[in-house]
Amino acid sequence: MKHKYIYMIILLVTLSSCFKDDPLNAPEKTYDDILTSELDAYIDANFTQKYNMAVRYRYVDQYVEIGQRVTPPSLDIVRPMLDFVQYFWIEPYLEVPNGEAFFKRFVPAEIIFLGGLIYNGDGTVTLGTADAGARITFTNVNALDENDIDWRTIQLHTVYHEFAHSVHQNFKLPNAFETISPNGYTSSGSWYNLTDEEALQRGFVSPYATVNPNEDFAETVSFYLFDPDFQNNFILQTENCTSADCENDNAGKALILEKISAIRSHYLKVTGVDLDLLRASIQSRL
Repeated sequence: MKHKYIYMIILLVTLSSCFKDDPLNAPEKTYDDILTSELDAYIDANFTQKYNMAVRYRYVDQYVEIGQRVTPPSLDIVRPMLDFVQYFWIEPYLEVPNGEAFFKRFVPAEIIFLGGLIYNGDGTVTLGTADAGARITFTNVNALDENDIDWRTIQLHTVYHEFAHSVHQNFKLPNAFETISPNGYTSSGSWYNLTDEEALQRGFVSPYATVNPNEDFAETVSFYLFDPDFQNNFILQTENCTSADCENDNAGKALILEKISAIRSHYLKVTGVDLDLLRASIQSRL
């Protein structure tokens, strides 16, 4: 018994020496700590390492301008939002010829998740932003619901629009694109005074497209990719018009057809990506 007792004393001394440097009141990891750690590992493996793209989900005020009001994203919504981005934005490019090479070459260095919309001082709401091809910001991610068509449309509209900017930033606009509807452009401070129909009659897919030719290009690409009714809404002519509005709608649609034809040829020529195949891949997921 004496030998056993001495052995127990030695064992206790040995064990205590192993843990002598550990703090007595070490904080336990919280659920948020564990979730954050897992998220960071997932992001690193599936976005940073694969595409050299960082994902920012912790709120930092440098991602918005002075005077803008935003809400940070909830931690438990970040992973589902990453899945959404992967499924609707990244994978369609990986499916089409030359899409993967184009995506990896021009993917922005970082994407930002904001919990709510960006409210501006002039009363407008910013759905998403891009910074010279280096960053795409997703807003309202806390409301994630793939079955909510309005929410899904806003997210897809944003990412397809912002990523389309990489084309004209690197390869310019299609030849003479800005001359297709030169008199229809407005300005960054007045576009929101137009209705959808007024924009259509000017030859634009949305009021925001009238800001300048670059936004016109990005808006047209975005609507073409995500809108299942693009042909009906923006291309097909109404026969036997009996009103001036109908005739003006047809005239505007003819201009949009000219634009999307120029854009499709331009994409194929400078990026090797067939926009029709990309659209088909996206539409199959909706």
